[in-house]
Amino acid sequence: MKNNEKNSRPLCLSGKGVTKVFGMGNKKTVAVDHVDFEFHEGELISIVGESGSGKTTLSKLLLGLSNATEGEIFFQGKPRDISTRKKKKGYWKDIQAIFQDPFSSYNIFSKIDTVLLDCINMRGGRTFPMEKKMEMMTEACSFVNLKFAELTNKYPFELSGGQMQRLMIARIFLLKPKILLADEPTSMIDACSRATILDMLLHLRDETGMTIIFITHDIGLAYYISDSVYIMEHGKFVERGTADEVILHSKADYTKRLISDVPKIYEEWDLSTV
Repeated sequence: MKNNEKNSRPLCLSGKGVTKVFGMGNKKTVAVDHVDFEFHEGELISIVGESGSGKTTLSKLLLGLSNATEGEIFFQGKPRDISTRKKKKGYWKDIQAIFQDPFSSYNIFSKIDTVLLDCINMRGGRTFPMEKKMEMMTEACSFVNLKFAELTNKYPFELSGGQMQRLMIARIFLLKPKILLADEPTSMIDACSRATILDMLLHLRDETGMTIIFITHDIGLAYYISDSVYIMEHGKFVERGTADEVILHSKADYTKRLISDVPKIYEEWDLSTV
């Protein structure tokens, strides 16, 4: 997506001075430090940083799972209001997440059928005939190369980590949210399937106009998939711009170090810092 095309699209999610502080006094930790951002409809954004950079805390703020200490988040151009349970549930219809650890993302007492049926019901399909719902669940599983017939009546913990992560993407296929926040979404999928899953998410984005926010430490992946890249260090965005601007013409020392840490097959690997 070119800059002029991106800027012509409406703002989907934005923030001004967003800050998250944990603790008080000498034990105070500023996890997210006065960040500004603008994510447009249909845009694919990567937020890149090492462990402890603040990207996971920021993702919780975006999802409404944590409250900002300072600053404000805007949804579709208006101040986001998730002050009541009803308003928060309404917001969660429009923003969904795929987490790095799929094992903690499911209710262990809910069967896979229930997980998928809940998605259909949430999108207004509660009155659909069961035959229609079965068809939708089968299609969603097929989208991520799973067979619903082999999953029905099973519990998520009976699946492998990779299968659970695929099932999370099948949920997104059914929910079709306006925003998808993906925290290392392919972390438990083998390398051969990784590109396929990413292409599926991109295809879903193209079909629905969904905004996708990737939270990742993988700067190579960010360059491959992103329209815009935000580099995060110690709770701040030290660099932002298009993928080409940030990766090919980086200015921040931290960004340059992240890029230099990516092993290259045509260079001798420097393992002195490992």
